[in-house]
Amino acid sequence: MHARLVALGGRGLRIRRLGATRAGEIRLTRFLRNGAVSPEAMLAEAARGVSERCAGRRVLAIQDTTVVRSDGGGSGLYLHVALAVDAESGAILGLTDAVFLKRGQGKKAARRSTPMQAKQSQRWIDGAVRSAQACQGAAKVTHMADREADIFGLFARRPEATELLIRAEHDRALEGGKRLFAAADAQPIAGRAVIELPAGPGRKARKVQLAARFMSASIARPNNGLVEDLPRSLPVTLVDIREETAPGGGQTPLHWRLITTHQVTNAAEAFAVANLYRRRWAIEQLFRTLKTKGFDIEGVLIEDEAPLCNLVMAALIAAVTIQQLVHAREGDDAPGPLRPLTDAFEPEDQPLLKAFSAQLEGKTQRQKNPHPNGSLAYGAWVCARLGGWTGYYGKPGPVVMLQGWLYFQAAKHGAQITPHLRDV
Repeated sequence: MHARLVALGGRGLRIRRLGATRAGEIRLTRFLRNGAVSPEAMLAEAARGVSERCAGRRVLAIQDTTVVRSDGGGSGLYLHVALAVDAESGAILGLTDAVFLKRGQGKKAARRSTPMQAKQSQRWIDGAVRSAQACQGAAKVTHMADREADIFGLFARRPEATELLIRAEHDRALEGGKRLFAAADAQPIAGRAVIELPAGPGRKARKVQLAARFMSASIARPNNGLVEDLPRSLPVTLVDIREETAPGGGQTPLHWRLITTHQVTNAAEAFAVANLYRRRWAIEQLFRTLKTKGFDIEGVLIEDEAPLCNLVMAALIAAVTIQQLVHAREGDDAPGPLRPLTDAFEPEDQPLLKAFSAQLEGKTQRQKNPHPNGSLAYGAWVCARLGGWTGYYGKPGPVVMLQGWLYFQAAKHGAQITPHLRDV
């Protein structure tokens, strides 16, 4: 249902536009307000195949939180997401968790006397637990997040047989009285490497020379808050990756302090940890598709929370599909084997995709679908062409892929109702 729901809307979801007619608007409103419809049910349906896709793979379970609706002062409705990504290829394997959170204007002093289970920071631990369950059968699961997840309780309560990779926020106390950041700064440079840093918000793409440091450490339990049931200290590894020469144009030098439970014994392993962390960009791209580069959920005009959450969850599931298609566009040029078509399509979609491919192909080699039928790359090529990509200039991005996917979903719906029209 989520595909049908968002396919009728395109960018800038609106109930009136989604419903197409007044009667359709009423039906959709009733659906979104139906007590039997819930974000949890939609997530469970979307996550059905994640465990199978993760089997035998090294998997990154990437967590992050984004704003759905805010009053501008920090309070409002938020969406916390965990996304499974193949550690080697970067292919998106699916959602492992997604929960809505309500934030109010709380007092920091009260947070110290609040049990971890009652804090919103508990979401990082819950997300790790649910992701570990969803990715059962994976060769290894690494839970990854940005600085907001730098919580001692997360390291203390990480699921068994999984790893953590978190960007450091706090200059933590170490056993023996030293501080984490100063101890890392004092480490010798273990090695250097040059990487291509892609463009980002307020940042141009550039080549970056990085220096790597690493150290084993034992981080001490914080003295504040209700942490009596946590260990007094925990062994971790700190990987410090920094740009040695300040870039021009007012750009900030890259500097990552990464706390991980992975063992690191040399520079190559330190840079391998940094390369894993770079995969976190997948969830940033997912949120862009959900918002400014796709479904524009922040502009949804629904006041009631329950139907709003239903609509946003449907858009999130669709946004995952769009990002899977964007990644699959590389075909054989992407690392790892081709992903199957069923990552983002139903098995019964294959004949319609094949028909569209035959219709869209031109006479020249560059106008042919170069990917094998049955692969996700094959479906991505069809959606890109339906979205307006010619096959000649650049690579199709999420906006083009979204428009093509919406076109395909509308055509699929039309094919489904055509037999019934003959009987009218």
